[in-house]
Amino acid sequence: MPNGARLTAAITMALVAFFVSFAVMPQMPEGTDFGYFVHVNVALGLLSGWIFMGKRAGRGLVPAINNGLTGMAVMVLWALFIQGAWEMFRLAMRHRYDGPFEALSAIFVIALEYFFVIAVPTVLVPLVIGGVLSGLATENASRRWR
Repeated sequence: MPNGARLTAAITMALVAFFVSFAVMPQMPEGTDFGYFVHVNVALGLLSGWIFMGKRAGRGLVPAINNGLTGMAVMVLWALFIQGAWEMFRLAMRHRYDGPFEALSAIFVIALEYFFVIAVPTVLVPLVIGGVLSGLATENASRRWR
């Protein structure tokens, strides 16, 4: 059911995804074509905020911080999976894999490589701060708009 907490969570997580996407771009190899990178991440931020964070709001301050960090982690995991799947699909169209199992396992290898690319303080600090602020804003919205 739509409410203020879900809307606030969706908007704040989308903002976190937007700003962190631009923090990730300089970490990638030079000449990388990002295409719909920011758009996909913002959509994932909207979905993770609406689905995961919005329904867990209204339980207190510490659960709000945990809610924000959990929503941020879910968003990052889905983003890594989807970006890895997209890269695998791009490579599969160039006939880089011998079979479907090798292509499917490459999704996780590519996602892990992307994780190590973004595991730097310039990306992780905004993620954590944004997750905590998003959780607190969601909790505030839950208490304010019942």
